[in-house]
Amino acid sequence: MEGKLLVIDDDPNICDMLKLYFENEGFEVKTACDGLEGVNMFKFFDPDLVLLDNMIPKKDGWQVCKEIRSFSAKPIVMITAKGETFDKILGLELGADDFVVKPFDMKELSARVRAVLRRYTAHTKAEDDEVVRYENLEISLQKYEMKVNGKLVDLPPKELELIYFLAANANRVFTRDQLLDKVWGFDYLGDSRTVDVHIKRLREKLEGVSNKWALKTVWGVGYKFEVNN
Repeated sequence: MEGKLLVIDDDPNICDMLKLYFENEGFEVKTACDGLEGVNMFKFFDPDLVLLDNMIPKKDGWQVCKEIRSFSAKPIVMITAKGETFDKILGLELGADDFVVKPFDMKELSARVRAVLRRYTAHTKAEDDEVVRYENLEISLQKYEMKVNGKLVDLPPKELELIYFLAANANRVFTRDQLLDKVWGFDYLGDSRTVDVHIKRLREKLEGVSNKWALKTVWGVGYKFEVNN
């Protein structure tokens, strides 16, 4: 079996289509028609990935994404009919891993699902020694957690992977495209604003933690994790 997918969409035709397609691809698929049912189904089914429409009743997709992120790091691919930059930024800030805009091509959707699953699986199989430490900061890929001043800080998967990558390569400057390649993967089809959103969120969580290191913008180039000697 390829894995378990949860589809949350209030259109029964889309649910049936996605269920049939991904079952033929070897996945086990469950569906939910509203946000409340979707969250409950997630807890019961424990899927490997969620396909989540943003325009659903009872709890909209943004609320569902935020709620799932409060207790799980499993990948979430948002399905949106708008495709507007604001929607994408909001979804990314709430912890979505990727976006698909309606009407979507099934082969493209399948490729995105598999790409997100590959990246998530690769990081959850990380070795124990994949830990970086600086003053008041510890980031573990093996445990998928970040500690600030010894206390756990909740992070969406991509925020954790981004700060880990930058901290593990301290004082090196990376362009947005390089970070997309290293953290999101070469087959990620989003744009470079994704990086800006995640950096902004990380800065909010790391502000004032230490004066010996910082997330720096290198204007006209990209970002770096700067460590003061």
